[in-house]
Amino acid sequence: MKILVTGGTGFLGRRLVSALLDRGHQVYLMGRNFSYVQQLLADGAIPVACDLRDHTAVYAACEGIHTVYHVAALVTPWGKRNDFFEINVQGTEAVLEGCRMHGVKRCIHVSSSCVTFTGRDQLNISESAAYPRHFSSPYPLSKRYAEELVKAAMTDLQTVIIRPHAIFGPDDRWLPRMLEMARQQRFYQIGNGRNRVDMTYVDNVVHALLLSLYAPKAVGKTYIITNDEHIVLWNAFRNILQQLKLPTQLRTLPLPIALTLASAMEKQAELTGATPLLTRYIASMLACNQTYNISAARRDLAYEPVVSVSEGIEHTLDALKMQRRWSIS
Repeated sequence: MKILVTGGTGFLGRRLVSALLDRGHQVYLMGRNFSYVQQLLADGAIPVACDLRDHTAVYAACEGIHTVYHVAALVTPWGKRNDFFEINVQGTEAVLEGCRMHGVKRCIHVSSSCVTFTGRDQLNISESAAYPRHFSSPYPLSKRYAEELVKAAMTDLQTVIIRPHAIFGPDDRWLPRMLEMARQQRFYQIGNGRNRVDMTYVDNVVHALLLSLYAPKAVGKTYIITNDEHIVLWNAFRNILQQLKLPTQLRTLPLPIALTLASAMEKQAELTGATPLLTRYIASMLACNQTYNISAARRDLAYEPVVSVSEGIEHTLDALKMQRRWSIS
């Protein structure tokens, strides 16, 4: 197939492009900076220089394409509301319109489990969970609106929505930041440290996306994707810190105090333009139970995680070792 991957230069997009190339597809890799994907280009990926805010270019990129994987998004805990909506909402709208204009058969949209996160403990959450009334960050709000656009497009386009939770793996962005904060002794445990969460190794997300390419029962549906391992988050963090010979004794911030501090930091950031060290959204994500039910993906996609959390952490640490960024015992 001729397949377009938006966000093909990003963390998840690169792994997906590689997997599609391995399966013999002709892959068009949409992005803005191709400096990190030279090997993919050498392997046959076709670069498409395009910003999601350039709707005319997005429409043109969809010409002659059979399937679009819409992976691109502005993913950050802090930013301008307009940026989130221009990229995540209006950009998604442009992708869907490009699909309609050029007769693309299927659009597989990467969303996020955060669209149903309430800022409180959530256990065994399924796709039927309602969107919350209030979002503490424009990021999940923008992803909700993008989802609604994709759902509305199912009348004239084969759409599938994939909602991964807490993607991690080699070359992700959150782990190096966490480790740097720990090295500077600025990494605090938020909450009681007993909260259980689901994480998702990046190759498992790619596996689910590949299954979505053909699954007939998936059309018009939404699927949560995780490793289906309800791990104690802060135990996992301490395990990583221990392996990297970093301090594991973390100072603790109760969630109410963390939320108060984060709110003050956000207000200051609005005045200064700087990025706050902590946001209410991130504080809640780090302190609350968040476990999910993936039975729908098992039923319709035949999805099963192919890499465990422990194996994924090992692969991630090995990658850091290869980059000579950390001393691993």
